[in-house]
Amino acid sequence: MKRLQEIIVSALFFMMIHSSASSAEPSFTVKLLTPETALKAAQAGLNECRALGYQVAIAVVDRSGQTQVMLRDRLAGEHTIEAATNKAWTAASFKMSTTELAKVTQSGQESSGIRAMTRVLAIGGGVAVNIGGALYGAIGVSGAPSGAEDDKCANAGIAAIAVDLEFN
Repeated sequence: MKRLQEIIVSALFFMMIHSSASSAEPSFTVKLLTPETALKAAQAGLNECRALGYQVAIAVVDRSGQTQVMLRDRLAGEHTIEAATNKAWTAASFKMSTTELAKVTQSGQESSGIRAMTRVLAIGGGVAVNIGGALYGAIGVSGAPSGAEDDKCANAGIAAIAVDLEFN
């Protein structure tokens, strides 16, 4: 009798797992920036920084942090390429701006250890491209005098493509 109960319980457990697993979608859809849209964003961000008098590098990454576009102005320092790419990667990875991340990972905060992770750059200039509730990627800018100024240029890049993405 005990063996029969074990078999019945096992069968019921298997049916519950199987029914919940089979009700899950077998695939999912993500939205990605086209190379043309990523380039449009990068050019708009670069133009904003030029208008403000800054020579910068600007990187656009997809939602997984893979670089789609990198532009470096003529006089932007060599370090700005890596910094812009890592800011964009950080914003995409954590799904928040690097300015926000800098605040929540300050010394003494519970999440301060995140700053020690490879590629994490918790300073202004990385902004997630989050339109209509979908994360498309992120833009990172490096070379302006401050993170706030880098943010302005990144946000100009997002503004240039926002309407295109909203109706996508």
